[in-house]
Amino acid sequence: MKVLYLTSECVPFIKTGGLADVAGSLPKILKKKGIDIRVVCPLYSIISDEYRKKMKKILEFYVDLDWKHQYTGVYEYKKDGVIYYFLDNMEYFDRPSPYGYGDDGERFIYFSKACTLLPKYLNWKPDIIHSNDWHSAMTNIFINDFRGGDPYYNDIRTLFTIHNLKYQGIFSPELLRLAGLSGSYFNENDLKYYDSINFMKGAIIHSTAFNTVSPNYAQEIQYPFYGESLDGVIRKYNFKLSGIVNGIDYEEWNPETDKNIVSNYSVKNFKEKKSKNKLDIQRLYSLPQREDVAMIGLVSRLTSMKGIDLIRYIMEELLQEDVQFVILGTGDYTYEEMFRYFEWKYPKKVSSRIYYNSKESNKIYAASDLFMMPSVSEPCGISQMISMRYGTLPIVREAGGLKNTVEPYNKYTKEGTGFSFANINAHELLFTTKKALDLYYNDKETFNILVKNAMNKRLDWNKSADEYIELYNKIKA
Repeated sequence: MKVLYLTSECVPFIKTGGLADVAGSLPKILKKKGIDIRVVCPLYSIISDEYRKKMKKILEFYVDLDWKHQYTGVYEYKKDGVIYYFLDNMEYFDRPSPYGYGDDGERFIYFSKACTLLPKYLNWKPDIIHSNDWHSAMTNIFINDFRGGDPYYNDIRTLFTIHNLKYQGIFSPELLRLAGLSGSYFNENDLKYYDSINFMKGAIIHSTAFNTVSPNYAQEIQYPFYGESLDGVIRKYNFKLSGIVNGIDYEEWNPETDKNIVSNYSVKNFKEKKSKNKLDIQRLYSLPQREDVAMIGLVSRLTSMKGIDLIRYIMEELLQEDVQFVILGTGDYTYEEMFRYFEWKYPKKVSSRIYYNSKESNKIYAASDLFMMPSVSEPCGISQMISMRYGTLPIVREAGGLKNTVEPYNKYTKEGTGFSFANINAHELLFTTKKALDLYYNDKETFNILVKNAMNKRLDWNKSADEYIELYNKIKA
């Protein structure tokens, strides 16, 4: 099985969001399972020289965009047995950041078209081209379009993965001419989206199959609340829709070996060693050093879709409890100021770090007893999986992948790996948190059983990779 995997970002080379984590982990596992998978990513100028100097230029070709004849250099890099191809074009990728420019539509039409042409120049024909999110979505349209005049593409199948439906790639229909596509694509049953074109809509229609990053999210996006105006299209094509939950890299996220935390621990000795990390974060964040206090962690983008409004409504009441709350992240100004306010009002209970630091995030995962993640929408989420890996019980809303990955506490059987609530309701979050705090203070034995359950739960990429292989085989058949 040969798979060409397309991504606009990839750990460790470039990262702005969760797509990079998936692109850095999934191909590695698939390669170990016998899939000949190769990854394609733009060669951004901001990729570190640590990696750039190890890349080898293997070929170059040109991509036609209307009157433009655009250079494409192809650089090869091998890591963990996986071959990575980086596409070089300084006009499009020599920027201070990967996205956020007025010509993003043109930039990623170029990337998608270059990815479509690349296998012919490599003399390596994939069975499946696997694209991700809107940045490489147009590849699905190009492959179908090229089939009309080039038999090379007749038996190539496509898979399109939606990591977040909110970001769809909506641009002017004038880009169709730039892409070299007929105006016939500008219709309601194709790329047309109101008076624009929608890259993601096109990929849903033209791909052999499409999937999302959790089974629950695959169901949610078929309804208007989560469908981001594409729910009708998704329902129409749901016969080729599936959901495969993401995993995390258990080598990277490992409390036994993590060099960012002061006290390494495992499921066998967390009761003796985990709390030393709490003392460390209390010292670092100027909170009273107490091993016995329940610490709630929050590492997140501070946006409405992360459920920060729910926290806002209950924060005052929650802080009447014997708790400490540590926050790490940036986002909307109103939420940043809200957390700064509560730190000012409750300096012995709240520490708000309005920035992001990866080392400190590891420390918070290890130090906290509970991890708050009341998302309104969460396609998959990895923070809840990391927190469970570190023996920190998540408090989540049953949205998207949170429902698929966190098993709620059952007081009768003592099963569960965290705490959950169903509705977008602030007091459901409050009551669920108070239930978790009651267990922490009044039934530590059961609380520790849940910690063991969480640390023993396997949420690595192994099972997910098997499901992707099964999906690849189904698409290829």
